[in-house]
Amino acid sequence: MAVNARASLLLIAAFARQIPDDGGAIVALTSDHTTGNLPYGASKGALDRIVISAARELGPRGISANVVNPGPIDTGWMDDGLRGSLTEHHPLGRLGTPTEIAGVVSFLVSGEGRWVSGQLLHTDGAFSARF
Repeated sequence: MAVNARASLLLIAAFARQIPDDGGAIVALTSDHTTGNLPYGASKGALDRIVISAARELGPRGISANVVNPGPIDTGWMDDGLRGSLTEHHPLGRLGTPTEIAGVVSFLVSGEGRWVSGQLLHTDGAFSARF
């Protein structure tokens, strides 16, 4: 809770104090593991709600806030067994890439993404839709 929820809340508050009233963007990366896995899941679920609440509070100042839930991304930390299992059960038959998630974040912080705010975006290639 101290890192995922409290530290993020403090960072958002500090950011909001520094940003002029003509806008800015907050994007938090979270996780699919908000159910079960108590300490981690609870802290990521809290982060989801913190950011969505920030969108409502900071919106009048032109600040958008969104959560990106990237699902399984091949960042190099997985062993072959885990990578294979996730790929086998993934609707697209592959894992996502950091570049794909960076594209979503880039859109959200751009001028074109300013209308999107207060959202939890499951950018996981339909992985969460399998449940």
